[in-house]
Amino acid sequence: MSDLVTSNAVLECTFGTAPSTMVVLPTNLVQVEMPAANILDMVPLLNIMPFAMCSSIANPTVAAATAAALGVLTPMPCIPMTVAPWAVGAPTVLINNSPALTNDSKLMCSWAGVISITFAGQVAVTVS
Repeated sequence: MSDLVTSNAVLECTFGTAPSTMVVLPTNLVQVEMPAANILDMVPLLNIMPFAMCSSIANPTVAAATAAALGVLTPMPCIPMTVAPWAVGAPTVLINNSPALTNDSKLMCSWAGVISITFAGQVAVTVS
């Protein structure tokens, strides 16, 4: 059993320096204390907020700053670059015609990070 993810869920990136919160717009039309998320709620700076600083050398701004510092890893501000939906979600529970997002789902960042959910935003509703 997994928890259904809602707005204000706490997210963590493997290359970020601080946690972030998820924003779910009320367009999904399902409320569980807050708007419930589906696997398509993955848009950078709309659903996925920055994780403070990024330390992934795959991020072009980090690579440029590191090169300018003669090879010393130099973290830069995090702008998530997500291009594919969350994996896997709950395929048997649909929210706005897409699988519901669960707290065990993962989201890949193009800068090599893996975004995970550390708190679903609520604990009242579980899905399987």
